[in-house]
Amino acid sequence: MRSRLAAATLVVLFAAAAWASDHFVVEDWSKAPVGHKGIPPEWKGQQWGSPAYDITVAEDGGKKVLHLKSKNEGSTINREVKGKVNLKDTPVLEWSWKMVALPKGGNSCVKATDDQAGQVFVLWPRFPEQVRSRIIGYVWDTTQPVGTTCKSEKTGMVTYIVVRSGTAEAGKWFTERRNVRDDFKRVYGEDADNPAVVSIAIDSNDTNSYAEAFIGPIAFRRQ
Repeated sequence: MRSRLAAATLVVLFAAAAWASDHFVVEDWSKAPVGHKGIPPEWKGQQWGSPAYDITVAEDGGKKVLHLKSKNEGSTINREVKGKVNLKDTPVLEWSWKMVALPKGGNSCVKATDDQAGQVFVLWPRFPEQVRSRIIGYVWDTTQPVGTTCKSEKTGMVTYIVVRSGTAEAGKWFTERRNVRDDFKRVYGEDADNPAVVSIAIDSNDTNSYAEAFIGPIAFRRQ
């Protein structure tokens, strides 16, 4: 009897270890109650500008999500994932999002209109971090077509990849999957180290307009 129990326990432990190695949840918004306003637990705010952090943990479609709004300002929140993500095992970043309002005339590739309602960033720090870090930003752009890849004219460390574009699909939930390892190789011509930070942002300050979005769970997964 004891040997059978021990064997069953080992099976459970091995299964849990295998699941953990092919799935890392960055955030599912479970640590804050619906209605929580401002920066969510275990996230940090930006160190620049005057962010409003008009952010609320909400419920939409039966699941907890983050509701972000921006009126002529920009807000970025960051979550450290250093030592928690192994891109060899889990190279695919998966997240869900829904756009409500896109910044008017936003264009990620032009400095004067560098605003997006939906932004999910992956960061690889390099010293000095303020000028040499590498950042890939997956965005829902207002005007640039899907598939566009361009370096931000405002922040040279950031390279944007346009995942969705325009208002035609606003109001609908979409789940995205991006192979971060492949994207890093394509952008930088090198193999990627493991990332240290995942960020979410919304801004409308360059276009002096309004943006609104929902972000669902975020995770790294196997292919």
